Amino acid sequence: MDEDPPEIPLDMRPDPAGVSFDLGRALSSVVSIRAEIPADAFTAGALGTDRRGHGVVIADGGLVLTIGYLIVEAASVWLIDAGGRAVAGHVIGYDQETGFGLVQALNPAGLTPIEIGRSGDLAVGEPVIFAGSGGRAQALSTHVASIREFAGYWEYLLDEAIFTSPPHPFWGGGALIGADGTLRGIGSLFVQDSAAGKEPLDSNMVVPIDLLEPILGDMIASGRSNRPRRPWLGMFTAEAVDKVVVAGLWDGGPAEAAGVEIGDLVLEVDGVPVTSMAEMFRRIWSLGEAGVEVPLILFHDRGVREILVPSANREDFHKPPRMH
Repeated sequence: MDEDPPEIPLDMRPDPAGVSFDLGRALSSVVSIRAEIPADAFTAGALGTDRRGHGVVIADGGLVLTIGYLIVEAASVWLIDAGGRAVAGHVIGYDQETGFGLVQALNPAGLTPIEIGRSGDLAVGEPVIFAGSGGRAQALSTHVASIREFAGYWEYLLDEAIFTSPPHPFWGGGALIGADGTLRGIGSLFVQDSAAGKEPLDSNMVVPIDLLEPILGDMIASGRSNRPRRPWLGMFTAEAVDKVVVAGLWDGGPAEAAGVEIGDLVLEVDGVPVTSMAEMFRRIWSLGEAGVEVPLILFHDRGVREILVPSANREDFHKPPRMH
């Protein structure tokens, strides 16, 4: 039996008497997820082969929304509901742009969906609940610390990510629940939120639920959104004093194959100077769809050099979901 995550301290849990909705019902929509990934999967080295987190039932019939890194390339997925029942599931899809993932429970009996709300209605300072699976013992009373742009080192960008503090210690796929009991976002990361003019603050980064509606129908129908695929280079990057540095490379990815090296500074993309990851991502994505060639000006110990990286569709490197 796997060890349960630490419980949230009693004084940090939401009080059922202090909310205007059925707290128990809302929390029962959050399930535990365990995904097993083949050892030869493309993401196995970076994300591991045994991934655990949460998901949220969002519709009758056992449709579960989670954060995609938990279930991408999964060979098997198991859900544990609020009553402790284990239910097999299969991956419906994973959206690279938002980070959302969908899982279908194969036996949806007893799974209770939560109503989807509007993340755009949230305001900084607003009290919210960050809920993991396990009822009130895994539910945290927190608040919106900031809403701002977030650039992830794995070629990921959100225009308006939600940051909550204090942070939940087991955040992946958790539910951000608003004061009205509706779902406002899905937990993604633990970060130090360093919004302009503020001291770094331990927080959770949450993907806004408003990003789901435009892609949900396509994901259910085909496992993917119908948007053009963005060019992907396979670089891990970081920011340092208005510079973008290559901190890592996906083995076998486009950037590695083209000769990009760890430690390179990215000075320009297609002739345009970049000083942040967000600038770099937007410039790369503006060049066209996956497959477009991306000209980079790089600086390393031996000086400035230009490299042309034939981009790729990241999904082409992933093992497809297995149906049960």
